[in-house]
Amino acid sequence: MDERASDFVTAFKVFLEEVVSQHQARQDDHGPALLPVLSEHLGADPRRLPVVTEDVPPHQLADLDIALDEVQRRGEAHEIIGVGGGEQRRHQSLSEILHNAGRYGQYPVAAVDYASIATGPETSRQAVSFGLRLFVYDGAPVAVLQRSADLRFGQPTARMEIVTPVDGAAAELIETVRALMLERSVLRGQVLSLGGSAYERGVGQITFHRRPAVGRGDIILPVGLLERVHRHVAGIAAHRDRLRSAGQHLKRGLLLYGPPGTGKTHTVRYLLSNLPDVTVVLLAGPAIAYVAEAAKMARALQPALVVLEDCDLVAENRDLQHGPQPLLFEVLETLDGLGDDADVAFLLTTNRIGVLEPALAQRPGRVDLAVEIPLPDEEARRRLMRLYARDLPFTPAALDRAAERAVGVTASFVKELLRRSVLIAAESGHDPGDDDLAAALDEMLSQAEAVTRALLGTTA
Repeated sequence: MDERASDFVTAFKVFLEEVVSQHQARQDDHGPALLPVLSEHLGADPRRLPVVTEDVPPHQLADLDIALDEVQRRGEAHEIIGVGGGEQRRHQSLSEILHNAGRYGQYPVAAVDYASIATGPETSRQAVSFGLRLFVYDGAPVAVLQRSADLRFGQPTARMEIVTPVDGAAAELIETVRALMLERSVLRGQVLSLGGSAYERGVGQITFHRRPAVGRGDIILPVGLLERVHRHVAGIAAHRDRLRSAGQHLKRGLLLYGPPGTGKTHTVRYLLSNLPDVTVVLLAGPAIAYVAEAAKMARALQPALVVLEDCDLVAENRDLQHGPQPLLFEVLETLDGLGDDADVAFLLTTNRIGVLEPALAQRPGRVDLAVEIPLPDEEARRRLMRLYARDLPFTPAALDRAAERAVGVTASFVKELLRRSVLIAAESGHDPGDDDLAAALDEMLSQAEAVTRALLGTTA
């Protein structure tokens, strides 16, 4: 290329850059230019400063927002500004934004982008999803670009990007923010499940659940059984300092086993009700694949309880399988890998203790207490009848007769029996009475209801 052609290309390039700059200025919000604002705050040209980046899991955006808010408010002067310039800013790092702002005059100061983030079953927070926090941290002026995860723009995690003219300030800020995120986490003390839900409030792949309200009177189990379970889960947490000083481990595993419908899940719900300060992570069905993530979360948010329901679905005896089960191995490795000093309990439930992997059920350090939730005996059935019929006009004698006849049934069977009694009475156009209870029991014990009884866990 000769000199004339080179001069033409250079001039044309300058012309195009000017056109783009003017067009961008017309398209934007007509706010002040971003670069001078940052330069004034930092006392230096931000384009010549390093950008330190910290990625954060997408479900922790609220925690990041809370932590940065607290740090920012400690500073002498602080504000949050938005970045204009259209969707292309989402594709670019802070370094690219600063470079383009200086080169083309793009990216004026604009409104801050916010997102509504669930922080509990019924609460939420307006968190910064794209905005620049300007404040002073420990004497150092800093600018932090906070952004949410957005797969549309190739951003799988939340992120903060830090610019400061003071060496080491960014690293110290990150450590402070990490500690505050852990301390102030919106997940702490919550009942959570992993995997996401289209019907309940959540963030990312985490769903928040209301903590159940199940009292002692709502549980009908053999004498002393519930107390043993509660002591193993809650008692260790209550005396963690004494146990640690005595050199005893805090990690524990509890296995509840028995036929379907006997009350294993109800027992879990009772524990959740009576451990209000414990973070609970629920895993059931395919969500058991998240066991490693659940253990990591539980360790960070301890005291914590990880519940694996129907663990026999992935933890069957390997001798009964045609090949290895990677998910089983992951469960075992997770139980083994959690440190003994972690105030974390694993609670597993199974309907099929006979096929459960021996390494999971018997090895100390994985499960150190196995409790059978049995079929209710006659006395337990009487108590169950009265529990589920407490607002219904059945006589005590009729309830006792039903309990005596219903040999080998489960708590789920009894609950369905009372519901069906009310339904039979409603279809006949009268209030429920003893005859309706007897008719419902005849119907449910008949041969035609054999499959129903199996589904409810009864052996009758």
